[in-house]
This record gives sequence, C-alpha cells and structure tokens, in this order.
Amino acid sequence: MTQDELKQAVARAAIDYVVDGEIIGVGTGSTANFFIDELAKIKHRIKGAVASSEATAARLAGHGIAVYDLNHVPEISVYVDGADEITAAGAMIKGGGAALTREKIVASVARQFVCIADGSKLVEVLGKFPLPVEVLPMARAAVMRRLAALGGEPRLRLQAGTDQAFITDNCCEIIDVLGLSIADPLALELQINQIVGVLTNGLFAARGANVCLLGTPEGVRKLAF
Repeated sequence: MTQDELKQAVARAAIDYVVDGEIIGVGTGSTANFFIDELAKIKHRIKGAVASSEATAARLAGHGIAVYDLNHVPEISVYVDGADEITAAGAMIKGGGAALTREKIVASVARQFVCIADGSKLVEVLGKFPLPVEVLPMARAAVMRRLAALGGEPRLRLQAGTDQAFITDNCCEIIDVLGLSIADPLALELQINQIVGVLTNGLFAARGANVCLLGTPEGVRKLAF
C-alpha cells in the first residue's frame, strides 16, 4: 500500500468515532485532509466542525460542512488529527503543517482525541522529527538561544523557496528544533512553554491522544491510551 492509501484507510476508520448531531474538531495536514474528505460523505449526520487552521476551514467549507468559531462552541465530542511522531504512550510531536497552536487549543476542548497516522509515525523516542516552536517574531533570537541551551539545534522555518520567515495563521514564526531525543515529553513541553516569547510548542503530552489509528499494510492498528 502507498502512504496515501494508508492515510486514507485510517481516515476512513476515524469516521467510527464521529458523534452524530455534534460538532467535530478537525486537524491540519495531509492525513487530516483525507479525514475531511471522508467526513464530507456523512456531513448530513453532524452539526458542523471546528477547524484548526485557515486551510482546514477552507477545505471543510468547500465540502459544504459548516465551520464554527471555537468561541461559540462549549464542547467538542472528538478531535481528529494526524501526527508527525507518536509514542506508545500517546505523546506526540505535531506542527509540521504549522498549525500547532490552534491544534492544541481545539484538542484541549475535545472529550476525545483520535490521532490518525501511517505506521511509520510510531516511534520509541520523540525527536527525530524536528520539534516546532511557535514564537512571537520579536522574540525569535532570544528564544533560539534558550532552545540551543536545551541541547537542540534551532532553525527558523522559511517560506518555501525564499529566505523569508514562514508566517503562521497567528502572525507568528516557527522555529524547528533539530537534534533532540525527548525522553520526558511532558517535562520538555512545559519547560519550553515557560520561555518568554513562545506561543506554544509542538509537543502534545499534557494533552496527548486517547486513541491512535495507525495505517499498516496489514490493516488499521488501534492503540488506546
């Protein structure tokens, strides 16, 4: 099976977690896009969705799915999103698509977090995938020094094909931290979030996944945490 076929398989499996008549939280990225396309097939069963990015909101709306502002939604039954890495304990690195802050906010409101990913994303130790950190632009250099002191190699994310900083939906910048081996994801998540100028970081350990659906050549593998 191709990687896209694995993503499509887990996206289809995640439909089983959709609660009829309620508002669904939807993540950002290629795997989440497959889920949106599957969600469109049952859009008559749900009230609508909360999007974790402008790109996701546009894709949902393009399928005729009502998109709600989180400020007007008291609770979300389930949040479905992908991951760049996930451990057997449900801790993740997310943010390859630069939507980490909004993803973390929407996930925090959901009763259940369902992670969908291909099997290659399951790792023993987080950190091979660079850890994204969203920062206020004026704090970039100061934050990069603090991240380097933690043992990582911070690099400013650039717009593709340019030397200009990538700008998030929150008008902030992304620092990708390479070279980390994250033995205690929760402790590092909290430590980085305490750095002044950091909006949030891509470690999802304080609020990790409740369920992970992994796409494998043998079928969808379910992990529950």
